[in-house]
Order: sequence, then C-alpha cells, then structure tokens
Amino acid sequence: MSMESVKDALKQLDFNPLSSTDSLYLQVGPLRARIDCQEPLRAELEAYFEDALAGPGPVDSHVEVLDGQVLATAPDWIDWAREPGKTGRKDAICELVDGRLVHKVRTGVTFLQSADRAVAFGPCAQHPNQVINFVNTQLLSICQRAGWQICHAAALAGHGKGLAIAGLSGGGKSTAVLRMMELAGTAYVSNDRLLLRPGTPPRALGIPKLPRINPGTILHNPHLAPMLSEARRAELAALPPDALWQLEEKHDLSITRIYGAGRMQFEAGLSHFWVLNWSRESVAPTALRPVDIAQRPDLLGAIMKSPGPFYRKPDGVFLTDSEQPDPAGYLCALEGVEMFEVTGGIDFDALFAAGRELFGE
Repeated sequence: MSMESVKDALKQLDFNPLSSTDSLYLQVGPLRARIDCQEPLRAELEAYFEDALAGPGPVDSHVEVLDGQVLATAPDWIDWAREPGKTGRKDAICELVDGRLVHKVRTGVTFLQSADRAVAFGPCAQHPNQVINFVNTQLLSICQRAGWQICHAAALAGHGKGLAIAGLSGGGKSTAVLRMMELAGTAYVSNDRLLLRPGTPPRALGIPKLPRINPGTILHNPHLAPMLSEARRAELAALPPDALWQLEEKHDLSITRIYGAGRMQFEAGLSHFWVLNWSRESVAPTALRPVDIAQRPDLLGAIMKSPGPFYRKPDGVFLTDSEQPDPAGYLCALEGVEMFEVTGGIDFDALFAAGRELFGE
C-alpha cells in the first residue's frame, strides 16, 4: 500500500470510536487541549496532567492516541539531525504531501502531524512520556505560530516577579527552581520549556510538563525526600559525589503533591532571567552578573530552543532540521527582562540566597 498523504496513513490504522468519557481536557493559560485515549494509558495521563485538567468544551488542539497500532507498510524513514553535542539516533521522519510522520527510533512510538490531525500510535502505553511530550508539542506549536518564542528554561513566579533559569542540559535549572519553591508566595510555572513574548512586562507561559529530576536533587532537598524510600536514600548518600551527579535515573515530581495546592500557575510576567554558566570544576564563588544578552550569543544560545520535527510554520511548511531559531525574535521578547549570568562553582545554597533576595522573603 503506497503512502503519500495523511489519508493514506490513516487507512493503515484502525480507529475505534471513543466515548466522551475517554477524553481528557486540559487548560493551559489561554489554550485548551483534548486527548482521546483509552485505559490504562488514560488514567496515567489524567494523573500526570492533574494540575491542568479542565471540563469539556471547544479546544485549540486535539490529540488522538491509538495504543499498539502500527503502519501496515513501513515508510522510508529519514533521520532527523540532532542538536550539536547530541549523539545517537532519536527521531526519523517521512514527508507526506499534507503532513509528516515522526518516528521515535528507540521506542517505536510514531506520530502523525498535519494541519488538522495529531495522532500518536505504536507502543504508547509503554512510553507515556512520549505521548505527554506530543501533547505539549501541540501547545508549543500553536504559540510559536502566534509569535511566542520557545525557551529552554524553567521558571517560577511570586511577589509580582517572574524568574526564568536556563543553562546547558543537566546544568541544574530544575534543581534551582525547585529549591526556590521553598520560598513562601512562589508558584511553579514551567520546567525545561517556557514560552515568551514581548510585553510590559514580557509574558511567559509554561506547559504542563512535570520536572524530571535526578536522585541527587531529591537527596539534597528535604521537601522531596518522600519521593524515595529510606533505603534508597541511604544507598544514594553512600555514592561518591561524581557518581551521584552522573547517575541516569529520573523521577517525575508532582508540584501539588509535594508543595500543596495553589503552588502552580502557567502564566506570569517575566522580570528576571538567569543563565547558568557555572561549573563543578570551578573553585570561584558563585556569582550573578548583569549581562547584555545581545552581546552574548553563547548565553542566548543556551536559551533558544528549536521546536523540532513536529513544527509546522505559519505558512504551512514543516520545519527542516537545518533551520535554527532566529536570535532577533528572542532579543525582542527579552527586552525589559533583567538578564544575569551565573558563574563560578555550582552552589545551590548561594543561588537560593539570591532567589530569596529577589522575591523579598
């Protein structure tokens, strides 16, 4: 069976009608989304998106999940080039005349993306995080087509201020934001992806993606200790610092369950931006220095984030893997935000002290 269009791809999948009770509705700032999916994955997604759940109604995005289904005919996949510094195969694509197929090489989960259909299929229940990312990708794409910029940053807000923290992957932005959630009156906005557009002040919008944190973050934050058993905490505490830092183990953290109700919001004004450029090898004290981000392309590069293979531009054309984010759009969106570079050694206590001063606790 040839496959040149979205219609051709859909013919290879078996759509079983779902009842209205199978649908989940999300509200994220001004955006609404609907997810059609069956059990047991539906219950898992409902628990994950608990802070964004909403009632039925019109939506901006509709995601259909067909767990376990595969294409009768495998297309000729083309690898999607990864970002500099990333290795191994991750995504592959197949272009259709009116859409695109995106295949996750490591898991076999596949997505159909077009102007009016967003379908996930394959072993979805075995890899719920990829369905979660697909849902969030729809929200990111809607906003980017409307002029928002996607930042690789975490954020929180409180006392009339909004703080975003960016840095290289694994640099500690999530750990820093969660530590500052200990400050009274703060609210969690987003982890890892933050949308930003010009305004007075500039506006920030988060997405419903929970922090995926490493064991070291849990071990060194008393609020997070219940996420691990006492025995596991003892095992981790016995590890050398380097081994603990490099441990490949991630845990999803529920903001509401750890910090309580009312400690999460998706929209905020953005007043400050910290870019982590510190190092575990540095013996210099941690310091925050004001910077002109227009003169620091290295720091701006840590903030900018490509929307990836799912993104369909305003003209209807899909993004290619050779296209890079436009710095001009980010500089415009960041106008009026106080920018700081964090240098020296990695010291979360020092960063927390700076956060306490910023939020005026």
